[in-house]
Amino acid sequence: MEDKAMQRSLKWLQDLIKGAIGYGLEIRALEGLCITQARNGFIRSNLIVPIHASDADGNWHVGAIATLIDVIGAVAVYSFANRVITSVDFSNSYYSTAKIQEHVEIDAKVVANRGKLIQGMVEVRRKGNGELIALGILWMASNSLTVSQVSRL
Repeated sequence: MEDKAMQRSLKWLQDLIKGAIGYGLEIRALEGLCITQARNGFIRSNLIVPIHASDADGNWHVGAIATLIDVIGAVAVYSFANRVITSVDFSNSYYSTAKIQEHVEIDAKVVANRGKLIQGMVEVRRKGNGELIALGILWMASNSLTVSQVSRL
């Protein structure tokens, strides 16, 4: 059975995917995301690049990719830390592009734990041949507050 941090992380992500919470940009970037594997500090998901997340040339828009990397990375880190987290450094590298309706796979994992600083890495790959499309590195700071404590503030 999943622990509470993983359950809360997945509920948060599912609510974003469904549009129950979040902003238009997040909702559009995550539309159709399907979680295939999840454990503390690791999320694997699949996505068919949606039409509305593309640029004028029919390529997956880099802003949509960055939003996806930020959200999925934060979910993986939260599932590991079980604490409120804040991005303190966020960098993406783009190696290839994907077209509308192309299948991609996203892996997000915690790669370093330095106490209150946790590093996550998100890889976006073309499903099938595994070609790297984008790589995101996130350093996130956690504090001693839990989500329920913050919601009472």
